[in-house]
Amino acid sequence: MSLKPLAEVRKTLRVEWYRSPIEGAKLRELSKRSDLQGWFQAGGHLLLFAITGVVTYAFWSQQLWLGFLIALFLHGTVGSFFVGIAPHELGHGSVFRTKWLNKFFTYVFSLLSWWDPFDYASSHTYHHRYTLHPEGDREVLLPLEPTVGSTFLLQMFTINLFTQQGRTFGKGGLISTILVTIKGAFGKTGSPEAPVTEWIEMLHDDQPDEHRKSIWWSRLLLAFHGSILLIGIVTGQWVLPLLLSAFPFIGNWLAYFVGLPQHCGLRDNVADFRKCVRSMTLPPLLEFLYWRMNWHAEHHMYAGVPCYNLKKLYHEIADDMPQPRTLIGAWREMRETWQKQKIDPSYQFDTPLPPTAKEIRTDTPDELESSIGELAPAGLR
Repeated sequence: MSLKPLAEVRKTLRVEWYRSPIEGAKLRELSKRSDLQGWFQAGGHLLLFAITGVVTYAFWSQQLWLGFLIALFLHGTVGSFFVGIAPHELGHGSVFRTKWLNKFFTYVFSLLSWWDPFDYASSHTYHHRYTLHPEGDREVLLPLEPTVGSTFLLQMFTINLFTQQGRTFGKGGLISTILVTIKGAFGKTGSPEAPVTEWIEMLHDDQPDEHRKSIWWSRLLLAFHGSILLIGIVTGQWVLPLLLSAFPFIGNWLAYFVGLPQHCGLRDNVADFRKCVRSMTLPPLLEFLYWRMNWHAEHHMYAGVPCYNLKKLYHEIADDMPQPRTLIGAWREMRETWQKQKIDPSYQFDTPLPPTAKEIRTDTPDELESSIGELAPAGLR
């Protein structure tokens, strides 16, 4: 596929998104941000991470190795939801009412999880504006394979050294992340064989100011995690790099199983979020760890609504929305779709809509509807 420069895409590609009707007053109510809710979500996730870290350290100091391995696995499982998930919602600026708190926690979660919030802000702005239209959104490239191979799962349940979890934005495993971050510190991108590399290079050409910030951020990542490694070596506290630097690559299984269904197997090049985005129901703790992004179709439809109000949003527009999948149901649907795609590569699952669903808006859209919060960098506003 011959790709246009993104500046040209912005001029020529127009997606007239269908959004399920909602009263303007109700949308404004649901779009209100709360510092209390923000502290519960961001502070609660960090507190849970700190608790698993302290428990892991206690087992390590007592040389109780079975307890240490179990606690480390749980620590990684909790912390792996930092990677791209916590910075995602904070990057929209919709978690806290106080603006600087959104920025502060974006950087905290990103620093701990080796995440680049600057390249991602550029990429994710395009993802929201042109969701699964490959000309303008290559953050997620279809088809996505719902992988459950033995070697892959071994890394997901232990230490992810190399695996890129699908054709999506991200650095992959521990070793590949370190290498990509080192390259990024010198203004270079990753392997030319990776589809995401071409996308990041396009973003750098399109948003050079964000690229410069990304370079300095990569240097900060190396300095921060290098300091933790040095402290661990000098003090003999070798557990510290595991707890504070390697955790995003330990126990990735749950974040992978919950995160992949967002778009996998669905339709591209459609102007209806109900057809290209999937929502799921999850148990409360898992929904908390996932920052309520299981309500993903609702998030794309009204991206300015804080994550803690997405379930309320679903109930307001439920008559116009597909039935949310369960996690098992979503994976069954993805696997069945993948089997059909191996025979017919053009096949995509067409999400059925309820009889009460509409396809054409008859009311006047509210300006708030198309908001993506404060995600877009200055060059894309």
